[in-house]
Amino acid sequence: MSAGGGKKAILAAMFANGGIATAKFVGAAITGSASMLAEAVHSVADTCNQGLLLFGQRKAEQQADDLHQFGYGRNRYFYSFVVALVIFALGSLYALYEGVHKIQHPEELTSPIVAIVILGLAIGLETFSFITAIKESRPLKGDASWWRFIRNSRHPELPVVLLEDAGALIGLILAFTAISLAMITGDPVWDGVGTLCIGILLGIIAVVLIVEMQSLLIGEGATAADDALIREALVDNTRIDRVIHLRTQYLGPDELLVAAKISIVPGLEIAEVAAAINEAEDRVRAQVPIAKVMYLEPDLFSTPAAAPGA
Repeated sequence: MSAGGGKKAILAAMFANGGIATAKFVGAAITGSASMLAEAVHSVADTCNQGLLLFGQRKAEQQADDLHQFGYGRNRYFYSFVVALVIFALGSLYALYEGVHKIQHPEELTSPIVAIVILGLAIGLETFSFITAIKESRPLKGDASWWRFIRNSRHPELPVVLLEDAGALIGLILAFTAISLAMITGDPVWDGVGTLCIGILLGIIAVVLIVEMQSLLIGEGATAADDALIREALVDNTRIDRVIHLRTQYLGPDELLVAAKISIVPGLEIAEVAAAINEAEDRVRAQVPIAKVMYLEPDLFSTPAAAPGA
């Protein structure tokens, strides 16, 4: 398992969400709170999502075969995309429906203090999961902002867990606030308002993840930093004097395809060209280790002829 897979963060989130979901369902049954029930469904969805992420990592480890000659690495992108759909369908849509229903038909809460205690416990467990995800993400994040990390990371699991945990914490605070307001004011409509807010929050998170995972599924190229390193490593200024064009694509979070047309200095023998290409591949892999699949095409660079009369 690669460091970028964030298995520790996924497992921490799975166990935390499993325990939280159980406690929330008990609290919802005792209190009749819609926001508590919405949060329980949210935690069930999150627990299932962590299982899907682990399953995707396992599928991605399959060896390449005749049907999938570049391997199965994109399974991690596919199952992360499925997770985003689950958040939207099972989390957001349910909470929106339940919130509207409870606003239109508010019901008195019974034993709301039970819900407050359970939400406090859930906030503690979710905070532990969130801190674990942050620690696991820092090596990959580097100096970038958290938002840029989520937008640009080619490792899908950690951004998913980070957004899930952040959404869960905010959702718990919303549920806590809604139930507290219902207790203070005696108006149960606040419970429905909190549920509706949770649904909107989950919808926003789901849309962000759907957009990012869809982009990874289609196929993203190397980051700007890695692209620059590859271009620099390809040129040795003795036998290879420039990169004519370069195309890259992630076959999975830990495997990058590099295809380039490189300009060879005129007059080299075939053996010298082959040696230049092999050494260029070694230089690239030394700078960008995930560039595991490379195709370099030697060519002679020529300046386009000027148009007549120019």
